Amino acid sequence: MPGTAALLTDDEGRYLLHLRSANKPIWRPGQWALLGGNTEKGEDPDEAVVREIAEETGLTIPGLTPFVTLDTLDADGAFQDRVRVYHGTLNRPAHEIPLHEGVQLRWTHLQETAEMAMDPGTLAVLRAHHDSASEDETPPPVVVVREPRERSRSIIGAHLVLLHEGCVLLGKRHPASAYAPSTWHLPAGHREDHESSLACVIREAAEETGITVAEADLTFAHALDLLDPGSSTPRLQLFFTATRWEGEATVLEPDRCTEWKWWPLTALPDPIVDYTRAALEAITNGTHYSAMGWN
Repeated sequence: MPGTAALLTDDEGRYLLHLRSANKPIWRPGQWALLGGNTEKGEDPDEAVVREIAEETGLTIPGLTPFVTLDTLDADGAFQDRVRVYHGTLNRPAHEIPLHEGVQLRWTHLQETAEMAMDPGTLAVLRAHHDSASEDETPPPVVVVREPRERSRSIIGAHLVLLHEGCVLLGKRHPASAYAPSTWHLPAGHREDHESSLACVIREAAEETGITVAEADLTFAHALDLLDPGSSTPRLQLFFTATRWEGEATVLEPDRCTEWKWWPLTALPDPIVDYTRAALEAITNGTHYSAMGWN
């Protein structure tokens, strides 16, 4: 059964938009959309849209009439879902409307949506209504939107390569680690939101080993372009050397690492993370880029 949505307008030509919750596993999180929802078993769309409006706002909107059907296609043009959109009129301040789901309601002119995080389907419906009203034309029976093709994303890892008298500092990962248990690895981690790779290296070194290193003392040494077997997400592993640092390596996260030890670059331990070994060999040879797992 198709989903339903309510296109509610007021006498000023504005649209009632609903800001959906951002941190829930729901359709269009954090975006402005129309009120509405799925048709449940035993309902027709006419009944579903009335129920959804009542559940979300406690309102009953008289005179709801079918407006358009909204079809969403995936990036390849295959049909994804269908929503029946109903039109109704409401003249009531947004702050006086009870809201039982989501974050906020607001009355919005079409031009204001340019500055808002809009659901693409909602925006297409608003434009269809605006165009038909301004040009006194019958709206199209079906409005079609296509999902954008998602760009490939890579996970960024940052690694600290501490070298001293021909040796490198490595930590032995905990036997219960989800990744590379009981295997030797560099101080490393994934970049967090709005964090540079250098900031990540500094933070991870402090959290894992207690060693303090300044950004000015870090030098880019190698980039390893990695695609792990069985994974669809590439990882770009960045390695930085340090000209100096403060402190001695200490086990600060015993649930992740059981010991830190200096190992000669010419006699690395076994087992060691495969890409760590490859990167250290490349750094020793003065190579700044290498790739693993792509063939």
